[in-house]
Amino acid sequence: MPKLTMHNTTSRYIKLLFASLIMATSLNGQAQSEPFKASEADFNAWLSDFKKQAHNEGISQSTLDQAFKNVKLNAKVLESDKKQPEFTKTFFDYFNRAVSESRVENGLKNYEANKPLLDEVTKKYGVPGRFLVAFWGLETNYGSYTGNLPIIESLATLAYDPRRSKFFSTQLMSALTILDRGHVSLEQMKGSWAGAMGQCQFMPSNYLQYAVDGDGDGKINLWDSLPDVFYSAGNFLNQLGWQAQENWGREVALPKDFDYALADNKTARPLNDWKKLGITLADGREIPNEDMQAKLLLASDYQGPAFLVYDNFKVIKRWNNADKYALSVGHLADRIVKLPPLSKQKPKDDKGMSYAQIKEIQSLLNEMGYNVGKPDGIAGSKTRNALRDFQAKHKLPADGFASVKMLEKLQQVQTESK
Repeated sequence: MPKLTMHNTTSRYIKLLFASLIMATSLNGQAQSEPFKASEADFNAWLSDFKKQAHNEGISQSTLDQAFKNVKLNAKVLESDKKQPEFTKTFFDYFNRAVSESRVENGLKNYEANKPLLDEVTKKYGVPGRFLVAFWGLETNYGSYTGNLPIIESLATLAYDPRRSKFFSTQLMSALTILDRGHVSLEQMKGSWAGAMGQCQFMPSNYLQYAVDGDGDGKINLWDSLPDVFYSAGNFLNQLGWQAQENWGREVALPKDFDYALADNKTARPLNDWKKLGITLADGREIPNEDMQAKLLLASDYQGPAFLVYDNFKVIKRWNNADKYALSVGHLADRIVKLPPLSKQKPKDDKGMSYAQIKEIQSLLNEMGYNVGKPDGIAGSKTRNALRDFQAKHKLPADGFASVKMLEKLQQVQTESK
């Protein structure tokens, strides 16, 4: 795998950040009987109609003239939108980049440097400063890279494509509203190919709904004003349901012969119940005697770390609906206040899987009589449940985790049965 630069690392985080949002809106696209063929002429015709609509909805003509002056159909944006990842990263591949030692070190420095401001935000919104800094670190590497693509051109290109036109048309209208209100200049409005903006990478609609003028200058500038960035992130998390008196979760140690089916990240139990099952904190200390609800989550297979996660973990996932991302935010926030690193390290046989390999696992399970549905390359609950049954039958740790090692075992069993 090639070494990741700051640019492409941040871009990948941005893609993960909006993957669930984009998928959720994909049904808004128009069904196409023929493949969509983009052309500059069609784009310009669409743009002419859109500008009329925007003007009718209150966007000033001067803003429209300025915003669309040099806008063209951006083929690279369309390519980025349609590009599908070939491989899935392992937890450790993702986590070790997201929570690198340099990011932890810079997080400590930024946390201390901005402590008075962060304390103000915490007092108002209930979100501890260490989490605000952790989000900031994962989104734009503490503001060092916010994206360099013109937002209006990116959003216009994506809104023109009928696949998700409704969603991106809304984002484009929101971006024009931000310009029309004078919050930022057109030259400054640059970000990701998907339209994420500023040091906390808000989509334009979230910018309008949640962004806050933290420095009191009458504008909301998420590129240059840290008060605006932190107040906006704090308000966003507060509105998403952040519980001020709770942590996000904690790493735990599981007893020998533990029933891994309980680690479904769905079933909430009081901490006292998890304690009765023999679970301890990662360092061996006892879990506190509390009734607070928690869910058990395995980051990868049985060799990886396990976590008890609380309601705030779910809030983090509402910012970006990915376990890897949420675990990285939570752990980076811990490290920023000098809590210890994870107890588990990347195993030597830790390998990412292609979607084709996951589909092969599903096909083999179907052939063996397990019903996992049509192979789709996504290891959902049916695949995990079938793997657990297979693993238990063959006296393997029944964690239900799809891995290269499990694919090889399935292939071996299938070969031996012929």
